[in-house]
Amino acid sequence: MVKIVTDSCSGITPELAQEFGISVVPLYVQFGNEVYRDNVDLSTREFYQKLEESKIAPTTSAPGPDVFAEFFTRLAEETDEIVAIMLSQMLSGVYVAALKGKTMVTKDCRIEIIDSTLAISAQMLLVISAARMARSGDGLDQIVDWVRKAIPRIHIQMTFDTLEYLRKGGRIGKAQAFLGSLLRVNPILTLKDGLVYPVARVRNRTKAIDYLVDFVRRLSRIEAMAVEDVTTPEDLEILADRLKGLVSPENFYRSKVDPVVGVHVGPRVLAACVLEAE
Repeated sequence: MVKIVTDSCSGITPELAQEFGISVVPLYVQFGNEVYRDNVDLSTREFYQKLEESKIAPTTSAPGPDVFAEFFTRLAEETDEIVAIMLSQMLSGVYVAALKGKTMVTKDCRIEIIDSTLAISAQMLLVISAARMARSGDGLDQIVDWVRKAIPRIHIQMTFDTLEYLRKGGRIGKAQAFLGSLLRVNPILTLKDGLVYPVARVRNRTKAIDYLVDFVRRLSRIEAMAVEDVTTPEDLEILADRLKGLVSPENFYRSKVDPVVGVHVGPRVLAACVLEAE
């Protein structure tokens, strides 16, 4: 059976990884000399507690090619086909590290590395769908072809209380246009072609949730959906409840932003993501 691999910025929680048999390569969060594996040594809750208490601003880093080579080599003991769906290379060096790691594997195993051009729950929907295909017996070529064709059908919108974390982390992309406003607003952003883009600005959190709901409801044919938060489970429940019924329960996922992404987005991010049906 094809093994599906992704990175920890995909929004795949440990529970989802276990449920779907997905292998997750963790990125790293660093506070000074303390280094933590994303969602392994440090959970989202622990990260935000540490962020509040620490005087040291955290940084993030991607695993090196040697880490991927070791990871792929270990999986090659169990399979001869691996598909790795990675975080957008416009946002991180993870994809390039995985490509280099692939060349270091000496075992006879086909390994395909895909740049999702996405992140968080948008990337997650691709990964889970690929894992479902693998379980159904589809081969590497079928899975890779489906993933590449599905990427344009992934739509995501996110609301923030502040863009300062994205600015400081250098991940703000085209949303730079939303900086400098004197108004107290909640920006709505999206991911497109691997970069962050501005969508709209709304007056408050309630209107931001309304905007996310309207965004999803405008899509008439939905194959799968995910909602994701950081530190606002109550808002996640409100959003999930309002979207309930638009897709079957087995294709509706909830996720939590991981610590590495948390460094760059800050608290109170809320996202809705849709895989549009063909």
